[in-house]
Amino acid sequence: MSVSSKFELAYVVVLALVLGCGAAYSTIDAGPRAPCGRDEPVPTYAAVAELPNVQTWKGVSLQRPDCLPWPRDRFRLVVALAGSFNHRGDGASLLERFGAISKMRGIPYWSVTERAWRVLIKDAFALDGPDPSSRRDDFKTEEMKPGTEFYFAEEDNRSGTVVYRMHVLEAGANRVVVTTENATPVRRFGLTLFPPHSLRAAYFVQRRDSDVWTLYGLSASGEEASALASSSEASYVNRATALYRHFTGSPK
Repeated sequence: MSVSSKFELAYVVVLALVLGCGAAYSTIDAGPRAPCGRDEPVPTYAAVAELPNVQTWKGVSLQRPDCLPWPRDRFRLVVALAGSFNHRGDGASLLERFGAISKMRGIPYWSVTERAWRVLIKDAFALDGPDPSSRRDDFKTEEMKPGTEFYFAEEDNRSGTVVYRMHVLEAGANRVVVTTENATPVRRFGLTLFPPHSLRAAYFVQRRDSDVWTLYGLSASGEEASALASSSEASYVNRATALYRHFTGSPK
């Protein structure tokens, strides 16, 4: 069995367990807990070289932590991933991965509907502002200071080109926090799945020791999003995991 086939088999098994636990977990817990203080996040971090721990919640109101300035909205679906990875370098070299928008082209993911590996992001490019025609080079690390905002565009395998806003919350040597949200609607088949600002993501990257880092990722669809947008939890998990692999440099 090839390495990719083994990964596919393992991932399908993990998804079955994750989604079952996520559905049950949402009935007994208020939602995910981001790594903002000293408490352990929910879910907890997986070990290095293991698939990230994943949990999902439907119809949950997030208790907004101080380090994540999201509205106290109710979300249709929230996916949280937490894992550990090896990295020799500081926070700046990891922040660079978020600024390298063009390198997101070709990210692979496992398609639930097609049961095959597919390209998640067909095109991606940085922008000078919210105008999708204002293309520019990738964002430099020295530009990405705490409090700064940037715009970029993505064309994924299901929708057309969507403009996103990225906000750098923290950019230290040992901790990086970045959030994104859609600035323009996400449409498919003529339907608006996500109105502006209803598809959010947050990434908390921090050093655990000299060569071990953790990444905690949140992906959330707002209640104003179409009910069709959250009909497949497995698709959301697969897409979130594809981005996790990209930002951590994990094997495909």
